[in-house]
This record gives sequence, structure tokens and C-alpha cells, in this order.
Amino acid sequence: MHYGLGIDTGGTYTDAVLLRGSDGVVVDSKKAFTTYPDLQVGISRALDSLDHDLLHKVNLVSVSTTLSTNSLLEGTGTPVGLVLIGQHPADMEFPTPDLIVVSGGHGPSGEEEASLDIGSIREFGSRTKDTVEAYAISAFFGTRNPEHELKAKSVIQEITGKPVVCGHELCQELGAYERAVTAVLNAQLIPITHHFVSAVMADIRNRGINARMLMLKCDGSVYNLEDALDKPIETIFSGPAASLLGASYLAKLDTCAAIDVGGTSTDISAIYHGVPEISASGSVIGGWKTRVKAMKMETSATGGDSHVWVMDGEVMIGPRRVIPLCVAAVTYAGLLQKLNLMRLIPRKSLSENYQPTKFLVRTEYSVNGLSKEEAEILQHIGNEPVSINELNEALHAMPSGKAIDSLIKKRLVQAIGFTPTDALHVRGEYTAWDVDAANAGAELLSRYTGIKKYEFCTSVKEHVARNMARNQMTFLLPERARPFVDEMLSGLYPAKFSVKLPIVLLGGPVRAYAKEMAAFLDGEIIVPDHADVGNAVGALAGKGVKRVEVLIMPSSIEKPTEDFLIFYPGGREQVVDYREAFDRARQIGLEIVHEYETRCGVSREETKVNVSVVNIAPENWPYPPLETRITIVGVGDPMMIIKE
Repeated sequence: MHYGLGIDTGGTYTDAVLLRGSDGVVVDSKKAFTTYPDLQVGISRALDSLDHDLLHKVNLVSVSTTLSTNSLLEGTGTPVGLVLIGQHPADMEFPTPDLIVVSGGHGPSGEEEASLDIGSIREFGSRTKDTVEAYAISAFFGTRNPEHELKAKSVIQEITGKPVVCGHELCQELGAYERAVTAVLNAQLIPITHHFVSAVMADIRNRGINARMLMLKCDGSVYNLEDALDKPIETIFSGPAASLLGASYLAKLDTCAAIDVGGTSTDISAIYHGVPEISASGSVIGGWKTRVKAMKMETSATGGDSHVWVMDGEVMIGPRRVIPLCVAAVTYAGLLQKLNLMRLIPRKSLSENYQPTKFLVRTEYSVNGLSKEEAEILQHIGNEPVSINELNEALHAMPSGKAIDSLIKKRLVQAIGFTPTDALHVRGEYTAWDVDAANAGAELLSRYTGIKKYEFCTSVKEHVARNMARNQMTFLLPERARPFVDEMLSGLYPAKFSVKLPIVLLGGPVRAYAKEMAAFLDGEIIVPDHADVGNAVGALAGKGVKRVEVLIMPSSIEKPTEDFLIFYPGGREQVVDYREAFDRARQIGLEIVHEYETRCGVSREETKVNVSVVNIAPENWPYPPLETRITIVGVGDPMMIIKE
């Protein structure tokens, strides 16, 4: 009997599940805190809690994570240097200030438009190698001819010894700007993804488990875990993809909507007849348009661990994640006493960082690139939580909110504060941690709002539930403006939305929100068994799907029957005869598909392949097409491994 192991590492928890191969039933599941900076500690704790006898019968491991998504949403990715090759408009913004534009690039047919400025690239690498951790390179028509991108990559690697990502390695579509943005974001995620993947692989190998190891991608498919090191950008929205597949699997529904309330964010998605919707134009992450094909979804920065704070008498939630007071009080014995003795901060001084319930604690991340102000603040933050009032006294002045933000983004300090999870503790609906700390925090914040602490927590809970309903409806009604949805959810009218899709809720204490969701939306609300580890289940439910496009074009329109160019991921070839070009293009696509499926543990015989062809040519054109686009799609089921 074989088993599958699913692992999901989120911003707060690392979840692990065991699925039995014979019937796909969840036979064991465990949760542990995600540990920073050493993720392997949290992963090991989750796996240590599983049935050891069954764990050693695992022959498939599949993982998902929200760490990359959270990093981009919170702006905590690693610094990146960008090399743009060819003419790029000067007014375009990129997700890094460290960039250079050099001459070079190619034309639509892959011919060189200008020689590559190697000297400027060398100077840029030497100037930035001590301030950035990775590099991105994007050239005009780099997908038609990657020669300049590869030359620039070689130069940068020689000078800096740091990771380098090329735009053509990530997508084959045209769109120089989006491809450059995608390359930068990918480079930002390399250290984070490498850390996560290395932690998983090390733990599995240390246990002597001989299993195929896969990772869920943002489109709901899987790829070899080692491949994630080269293309970590494809792990963005891996967590939401896992939640949708997990919701469908656990609820036994091939058509449903899914709402996953995590620690950092709430993710909304839908699946129809077992197939997730894919964003046709590429994903938008952190406000940046990319060329990454991900599942269609909506994400908001409101989760169970979102920071709840007050300002001007109003209750604010998010966007930053903090450690809930109820959780921190279990880890830090002196926190509850500090909360009980806390002085109120003057109303005029309140902001997201200046709250009577806000604490900071030092992490184990290494220090680098600190400003004088950041270094001074960090001197007064140790291994025990320090309040804003204590920092004020130590510094003899209110600490800079900008400096605190910077320390948090650099992961040098971790914030602790009141959260929706604390609100549920006060209401008695979820009491896994320290209820007294949650009550103390609610008492402090409620004094600024003019309502009692229980009412305060009720308003926090309703805010989260309304956010869930709002995201669900804006996702299902994309043509409707958000103000319309907000108005319908305001409670001012004797009507509410009717949702025909079953809505499956996933997340830790998500049962607590089912009643409120039913009040906002008229539809079937489902909280399945194992909803708290749905993402780990979803990590195992992904298919091995590989889609490859190969393009054939005549090298010259003036001679449409001679010499044809084949463009494919990572290269191009020139062939004299069209029929020969067509056969070669099809062969290239099939080789890429089967190589991919093999790395996922799916044999050629088990891979279902579909080939489609689109020809473009003028009406009554007597020659071979001006463009032939061959699309090869391979689909395999890695779960077949555990059924053997």
C-alpha cells in the first residue's frame, strides 16, 4: 500500500496530510507553526506528528506554499538588478530601482537589431553586486532569439556569481515590458523559494523516504520540485491553487467556489467541471502585470492574522500580517503582563505602527544594509516583545514608522498585534490559544472606538465575513463595480446576492464565519472535513499539465516557399522545407512535453497528448502559411503513483 504526502507552508502554519493510495482518503493530518528563518523546523514538526509507519510508505510528495505570494504582496522580496536590452520607453516603471538600459536586441524574426553593449553590462554588474541578491535580464524579442539575454547572463554571472533570470526562460509570449517585470519578480523570489524547496527536500531525504517530489504551480498543475528553483515565479498563487483543488477534492464537487481564509490573505477562486479557470492575460501580483498564467482568482490582504488597529475611532484591518496576541502570549510568558499594564497611546499619535497592542520582537535573520535610524531601533529590540511605548522611552522619542516598516520588510523584526483570530477568542468561538491576552488586547483597542470589547470583536468578525462575501461576488461578477457589491452587502436593502455555486470554506477556524457568510449570501455554504488542511490536500490533487507553443514562420515574405524559422521555448531553428519544419516543430513540442511529464513521474504511456494547429495566411494564399502555431498539451496524473 502506497501513500501520498501533501505539505503546504503558509505564512502562519505548515500543514501536512497523508492520503491513502487505494481510495484517496485522508488518513492523517497535522499542523505546525511555520518557522522563520529556518522553515525546515516547522516542516519537521508537522511531519514528526504524522503516523511514522505510514509516512515511510509514501512514494509521492507534493507541496504548495503562499510564501512567494506573501513576499510579493508585502514587498519583502530580495533586491534585484535589471538589465534591459533594446529600446524601452523611459517612463515605464519596474519593480526595482536598480536597472540599466543597454543597446542590443533582435527583430521579430530573430535577426540582430543592434550589437550588445557588453561594457555597460559589466559596469552595471560591478557597481551593483554588493547591493542586490539576484539579476533579471530582458531583451527586445528575446523570445525570438535569446542570444543577447544569454550573453548578458554569462557576463553578470562571471562578475557577481549571483543568480540570473532571463525573460525568455519564463515565457514565450511577446510583450517586452511584462516579460521584464516577470523576470524581476522571479529573481526576487529565488532565495525564498530556494530556502523552502531545500528545506522540504532535506527533511524528506533525512527520513529516508524515496518518493517523487513535486510542487503545485499557480495554474493548478505540478512540476518537479527541483524545477521550482529555476522558475519560482510559477509558485505565486500556489497556495490559492492548492486551496481550490483541495476544496473540490474534500467537498467531492467538480464545480464549486472556494474561499480560503489564511493567515495573511483571503483567496477566492472557482472550478467548473473539474477545470480551474486560467487568467488569459497573465497574473497581476502586487500591482505588477506579469506573463505568468495562473488560475483566475481574487486575493485580499485580510486573513486570520491580519493586523487589527484603530485610528480616528475607526477599526482598520491589514494589510500586514502580525503574530496574534493570543498566540504570542503562549510563546512569550511576559506578554500578558505587559498588555495588562499597557498605557494608552494618545489618539493623535495612533497609526498602524503606533498601537497599544503592537509589539516587536527580533528574528534570527541576519542584519545587512541598515540605516542609522534602523540600527538604533534594532538595538532596543531583543528576543522578548517590546512595545511601542517601551521603544519610545528607550529612544527618548517616538520611533519612525518608516524605519519600523523597513525593519519588518527586511524580516529583521516580527510584529505582534491584535488580529481576527484574537477576536474569535474573545467571542469564545475559537480558543486554541491564550484567551486572556486576546481579551486584554480587545479591551485596549475598544476604548478608542466607544464600544465594548465584545461588540468590538463582533465588528472585526463581521468585517472579515463581509470581505469574504465581497471578494466572492466581485470574483463572480467581474463586470460589476465594487461599489455596487458593497452597496448590496451593506444591509440597507431587503435583498441579498443569490449564489448558485456551492461555496466551500477552507482555513483554520473558518467554521466560525459560516453563519455570517450565510447572512450575506444566499447559497450553499460548505465546511468540509479537514478544511483546516485543505491546501495540503490540494497540493496532491494537481495534475501534470504541460502546454507548449511552437511557431513556424517563413524567414522572408518575399520568398514564402524557402527557409522557415521555428521558434520554441529556449531557442529557434532554421529549416529549408515547410513540411520538414512542421514535423520538426511537432517533434520539439512533444519532446518538451514528455520530458516535463517524466520529471513529474508520469510515463509516456500515461500521458494524454493533444496537438492543435492554427494557420494564418491571406485568403487564396497559394504558399505555405505565413504563420503556423502548433500547440501541444500533455496531461498526466502523478497520483497514479500512489495507486500502484
